[in-house]
Amino acid sequence: MELMPALKVGWLNGWIPFVVLVLTEAIMLRVVPRKAVARLFDRSTWSRRQAAFTAIGKAFSLVCIVLVVLTPLKIGTTLFFIGMALYALALLGLIVAIADFGMTPADQPVTKRLYRISRHPQIVMLTVAFLGMCLAIGSWAALLALLLSRLLQHYGILAEEEACLAQYGESYRAYMEQVPRYFLFF
Repeated sequence: MELMPALKVGWLNGWIPFVVLVLTEAIMLRVVPRKAVARLFDRSTWSRRQAAFTAIGKAFSLVCIVLVVLTPLKIGTTLFFIGMALYALALLGLIVAIADFGMTPADQPVTKRLYRISRHPQIVMLTVAFLGMCLAIGSWAALLALLLSRLLQHYGILAEEEACLAQYGESYRAYMEQVPRYFLFF
């Protein structure tokens, strides 16, 4: 791992897994019902603070994306193989999480499969996918940008949970008591 990688445009850069991730997510969002997609991107109940912190977090996400896209993959290294294994697992998990979200009726909280071990499996899977890409390019700077992004975007997660509580009431509160926010913790 290096602090700041040498950025350059190249054929074997991190853009390859990034494009696969974006295309996979785009295809999944086209497959699930439009109402489900609209629910995913509804920010109408967010406070200004939640929206501001999330926007700053997205700026760090953009930094991470630029670093990933413009950094050569460290093909053949142990970190590359670990990173790509995490990435592949996360890609599969993201597909399952989006499918489950899309198949759940709008008047019910999503509580099946990955949603039984995390209230936000899509966020967890995207984070793991980016973690895998950061390892595959061997960049501490990209990893730091990812960490800052996720820390700041936590406020958006809290806003989503407030909206779910308002929409689903006690069924969502009971779900919150049973299932951790991110994965096996929190």
